Amino acid sequence: MTAPFTVLHVCMGNICRSPMAERLLARAVRDRGGDGLIRSVSAGTGGWHEGEEMNPPAARQVRARGGEATGFEARKLRGDFIDEADLILTATADQYDYVVALRPDAADRTFVMGEFGRLLGAVDTATLPPAGDDADSVHARGAAIVEAIHHLRGSDGPMPGDDLDDPWGRGDQTFQRIGDEIEDTTVPFAKLLLS
Repeated sequence: MTAPFTVLHVCMGNICRSPMAERLLARAVRDRGGDGLIRSVSAGTGGWHEGEEMNPPAARQVRARGGEATGFEARKLRGDFIDEADLILTATADQYDYVVALRPDAADRTFVMGEFGRLLGAVDTATLPPAGDDADSVHARGAAIVEAIHHLRGSDGPMPGDDLDDPWGRGDQTFQRIGDEIEDTTVPFAKLLLS
């Protein structure tokens, strides 16, 4: 049996942006009946918050949007996390560079969150395998979406506006904006993947 399509979200500390993205993608997938078909995980390039729970304003945003904030523990990014992922979404271009420096072979499946979301709408759905409600179908469709976005990116790479600002130590308004920006990518991706 095929393993769930795995999405790895990466930020610096793994207590704000990447856990929000992890849990908001999981909620978007659950909302479309895809529980168990996608594995949404996260890690941080810094590692100094390892074992900590989600930052409280980040957790508030996740809960306010119908996601699950409990049971989260920050972890440091490792090469095997990258190896296990079918798609890696980073908060910033610097973190994209970090991932690719660690695992150069992951460049084709690593994107800045905003870049991935920006290119998602240009994917020709007619070229994708049909959506299904089993792990094999979802995995095949997810891999095809990642490949399509890699080709759409071409040599341009991320743009300055694709980065997610670091909301750590800032107010709820900033966390709300970051939550909106994350959902601008995770919701359409879940929809494309599962419908």
